Amino acid sequence: MSSEKDNARYREIVTKAVCGKGKKHCKDTHVVKPPQKPTSILGCWIINHEYEADRKGDSVEIVGSYDINVWYSYDENTKTDVTSENVTYSEVVPLAMKQKELLSDEVDVIARTLKQPNTIEASIGDKGKDVKVEVEKEFSAEIVGETKVCIQIHPDAEDDDYRNISFDEQVSDEELKKIDTDFLDDKKH
Repeated sequence: MSSEKDNARYREIVTKAVCGKGKKHCKDTHVVKPPQKPTSILGCWIINHEYEADRKGDSVEIVGSYDINVWYSYDENTKTDVTSENVTYSEVVPLAMKQKELLSDEVDVIARTLKQPNTIEASIGDKGKDVKVEVEKEFSAEIVGETKVCIQIHPDAEDDDYRNISFDEQVSDEELKKIDTDFLDDKKH
């Protein structure tokens, strides 16, 4: 059991801190339907990635979209075209939480893309009319909220010497203005 004197050496500070974090690697398969029946896939890339994040209990839900562009040949490899399709997604990133430390439900949600959506493989579908695109992406998420931290007070802080420090002996504003801030400038050497 701690004594009252021991408790006097600790203080609680209210501050904002990371109270939960996590990351998630995701793989999805999308189907893109070009206007012509593809003969072969010449390339596939993903652009215009946008997302928003919101807290859902002990998780962060990320809702976003991106454009999948597929370059393909058709008419027995005699012509080429590019088709584009916008796809949407929703991913839930579970968090390792320190829930008991949050002082309120008002939190900031921070989500970052660790790996932008990228094509793993693009192939012609089973019926030969569409293109299957495998995509991978990775996110990290954090919850920042108001919490308490406990700090230990330095034992000497209770000394009379500390309490009697005169703050009049500090550097004045006039003295600060007279300080030569270019004393390390290479031009003077």
